[in-house]
Amino acid sequence: DHFSWEEYMDFKESRGSYQLQAQMNRAVYDERTPGALVPTSVAEASRAMAGDTTLSENYAFAGMHHIFDQHVDSAVPRLQFANDDKHLLACCSLDGTLSIMILSPSPPSVKVVLKGHAGPVTDFAWSLSNDVIVSTSKDGTLRIWNTEDGRCIREVRDPEASELLCCTFQPMNNNLTVVSHSRRNSKHLLQVVNISTGKKVKGGSSKLTGRVLSMSFDAPGRILWAGDDRGSVFSFLFDMATGKLTKAKRLVVSEGSPICSISARSWISREARDPSLLINACVNKLLLYRVVDNEGTLQLKRSFPIKHGSQPLHSIFCPLMSFRQGACVVTGSEDACVYFFDVERNTKAIVNKLQGHGGPVLDVSFNCDESLLASADSTGMVIIWRREQK
Repeated sequence: DHFSWEEYMDFKESRGSYQLQAQMNRAVYDERTPGALVPTSVAEASRAMAGDTTLSENYAFAGMHHIFDQHVDSAVPRLQFANDDKHLLACCSLDGTLSIMILSPSPPSVKVVLKGHAGPVTDFAWSLSNDVIVSTSKDGTLRIWNTEDGRCIREVRDPEASELLCCTFQPMNNNLTVVSHSRRNSKHLLQVVNISTGKKVKGGSSKLTGRVLSMSFDAPGRILWAGDDRGSVFSFLFDMATGKLTKAKRLVVSEGSPICSISARSWISREARDPSLLINACVNKLLLYRVVDNEGTLQLKRSFPIKHGSQPLHSIFCPLMSFRQGACVVTGSEDACVYFFDVERNTKAIVNKLQGHGGPVLDVSFNCDESLLASADSTGMVIIWRREQK
């Protein structure tokens, strides 16, 4: 179940490196225990793919490729490239709309604006095949959009008209979306919704004292982590057959500090398989946790200093980082910069810093081959950065 060098190069040529990553991930890791070393041949192949460049050279940017200002004067809290796509990008805005941008052919342009929400759009997610986007809003609705023509296919109203704060697709079943409801007079709610029917899934809800601001599934879709506005991260076990959510573990990251971003990653680098969570929690640090068991228990691995006291900042793992020596994460910051950190470097962990925004950088997203990075800020600007081609 290992690739020869020739197969590896053919595969890389034919389908792009990100699919190789999934393939190798399956081939190499299916039977491996957490923490086991990866076969040397695979580690060498992965390094060869990145060439002999250092992480700093790998993440050198040639500057701004394009600036989108269609949402200026309203913050853009989330943006995300479409799955396995180089040129399709979406963002949502507190102005009540979402936009889908196309970055190639040049010049980059706004493909379609999704209009219909009657309040700020708090979050959205691309379906696996990119044909649908779901979005949540403070207007109390979940909307499902056709990404081709921008039509709203379905609207799911919260019966109590409570604000919806975030959403995420079940990775193995894109009929199911988990939605966070902020209730006024009772406990807040996580709810699994079937977007094909617009109905709640029986057993797919959980009541919480805090409002859930961020969520992430593990890759197989068996564990869901949810971060609330009181400083706690909960893990839930997700039953694939029924859509039922079962609360498993709770970690207090920092009492009273909102958990505004969670990203899960099943392994961080070729040398050691280490399921991890990256968390922003308004504590002036970016936090990296190790997942230590199959119930989603977390253990702090390390932290990186950033300016983050109150804004809803987000961070990501680099999509291709597992091919390199070292491993990179990217985060927004309240000092209007984008930071790159090498999570395996003990000193001088900052790999790069991008300047150009006019306010706190709220979200960042890489396209699938890491040739472009997008970042969004509190003033509504979206900047596309082009990586230097070696």
